[in-house]
Amino acid sequence: MLTYILKRLLLMVPTLLGVLTVTFAVIQFVPGGPIEQIMAETRAGRGGEASGYKAGRDSDAKQIAELKKLYGFDKPVHVRYVEMLGSFARFDLGRSFMHNKDVWQLIKEKLPVSMSLGLWAFLITYLVSLPLGIAKAVREGSGFDVATTLVVLVGFAIPGFVLGVFLIVLFAGGTFFDLFPLRGLTSDNWSELSWPARIGDYFWHLALPMVCYVIESFAIVTLLTKNTFIEELRKQYVLVARAKGLSQQKLLWKHVFRNALIPLVTGLPAAFVFAFFGGSLLIETLFSLDGLGLLSYESIVRRDYPVVLGSLFLFTLIGLAVKLLSDVLYVAVDPRVQFGSVAK
Repeated sequence: MLTYILKRLLLMVPTLLGVLTVTFAVIQFVPGGPIEQIMAETRAGRGGEASGYKAGRDSDAKQIAELKKLYGFDKPVHVRYVEMLGSFARFDLGRSFMHNKDVWQLIKEKLPVSMSLGLWAFLITYLVSLPLGIAKAVREGSGFDVATTLVVLVGFAIPGFVLGVFLIVLFAGGTFFDLFPLRGLTSDNWSELSWPARIGDYFWHLALPMVCYVIESFAIVTLLTKNTFIEELRKQYVLVARAKGLSQQKLLWKHVFRNALIPLVTGLPAAFVFAFFGGSLLIETLFSLDGLGLLSYESIVRRDYPVVLGSLFLFTLIGLAVKLLSDVLYVAVDPRVQFGSVAK
């Protein structure tokens, strides 16, 4: 197992290198780079005056040269590429062009919002979907099974963004009721509230975006749980245990439960990290939640390359580490699995 882990760690290097190289190459050909973005904002700020005169053109050319030197675009592409790899090797993600802050600082500022959404989405999804999936497996083919399957599939079919628009119109001061806030995770006077009031205010703001956030995950985890339990319930050892008179509850919780949870438990690290870092951009935009998803989108639109590449490096590294953790967890749950062993 140790040999397998070392091999996987070594394979992370070319994977990271490939992802960064492809992304770096692509952004070299994307029109409207950060210099052009800044110059466009500058011209808009001065109302476009003197844009047709030689003095204005000379001023722009001088400003462009200064900006290129400031952001390092005066260097050849291969030099910038090597410098980027060197910085990332030291875990220096660079400095944002648009925010004039370190990328690490930006990520730390946006992380609490994504953590709020991700943590609660993860907990709610698994705390509801696991018991529901087990109940559906035990009652396969019953009216309860059919009705709950219909509900979760309808929820899965509705995009979170569309559901968010519907909830805003219905419950957030749209056409009908004004029961929930429309933006942010806390009220403006949150710091002045008592702790019980702060907790209530926080969950009050979280209610609508959380419904949109978890609606798709409910169906996936519920049906995966149901199918894995049904598969276990149909195996030979279950039939033998029943023939020996083992009670349904003891059979289910002592034998079936552990074997059926193997694919679910091994998927927990990936699901946990995805809940934190794979937040819905549209939902964050819709409810004005300033998280990592919105930061990534704005960075791409405004060509803030240090944020784009730094975030990509960090999230890819986390994804590779989580995949390795899932494999290790698989062995911990089921010792029969031996990665890298050779059959004799």
